[in-house]
Parts: sequence; structure tokens; C-alpha cells
Amino acid sequence: MYPDASHNAPAVRAPEVHHPTPIQPPVVVQAAPAVPVQPGAVPAVASVVLPDGRVVTGYAISPVQPEPVVAKPAVSRAAVNVALGGVGFLAVCGGLLMLTTFITALTALITQLITLAAVLFGGFIAVQVLTTKNHKGGTTVNIRRAVFKRNHFHG
Repeated sequence: MYPDASHNAPAVRAPEVHHPTPIQPPVVVQAAPAVPVQPGAVPAVASVVLPDGRVVTGYAISPVQPEPVVAKPAVSRAAVNVALGGVGFLAVCGGLLMLTTFITALTALITQLITLAAVLFGGFIAVQVLTTKNHKGGTTVNIRRAVFKRNHFHG
């Protein structure tokens, strides 16, 4: 259906590699800086002539110098000791406050337990004294029923 194009196909040749010829000395390529910085002065322009006659022009960029590390001022030993002493003092004060609160709560609990025991014991004694059931001896007087156990009068 399609005509045979093998007779029209160009011959396969090995590719030619063209190396550009620099006009000025070659520029060493450095890694780009992480933060873009405007140059202080206009850098020199470098041009390269390609084998096909085109000229490529560009700027050579010098690497960015890191800022010098600023030395921290020395902290005196006395200032460190005072700061640590203050932190320790606050920790002790907080601990004593918590201990005082715990002792106060424990005292209130013990007071409530003693009061509860006294109420229960007093109630038990009151029930024993005021009940009339199962008395084997002693004087029991129930005036409404006219019962006098001691003299054995029954009404």
C-alpha cells in the first residue's frame, strides 16, 4: 500500500561531535548558592563561539562566601550557678507546697475517719442501751403496758 522508501533513505552516518572553542579562558562551574544574591559589581562577560558560528554569551558568577560565625559572649560561672540555684529553690518550694497540701488532706481524712468511727460506735452503744429485747436481768419498766419485771406484776 505504501511505496517502498528504502531506495530514498539517506545513508546512516556516525554523528559528529562538535566541541565549542572558548574565546576566553574556561570558567570553573561551581554549585549554585541556595539563596540568590545580587552581585555587588557587574561581573565580566564570557563568550563562546560554537562550531556552527553562533556565539553564546554569559556571566561567570563567583561562589557566595558564607557569613562568618559570630562568637557568643561567654557566660560567667557565677551567673550559671545563680540561675541553677534559682531553679532548684523553685523546685523545692513547689515540693514543699505539695507536701503541705498532702499533709493537710491526710489530716482531714484521718479526722473524718475518727468522726465516722465515733458516730458508728456511739450509735451501736445507743442501740444497745435503748432496745428492750432479750434482757435477762435488771429492771425494765414499760409504763404504758404496766409491766414491772422485778416485782413480777403483769397487766
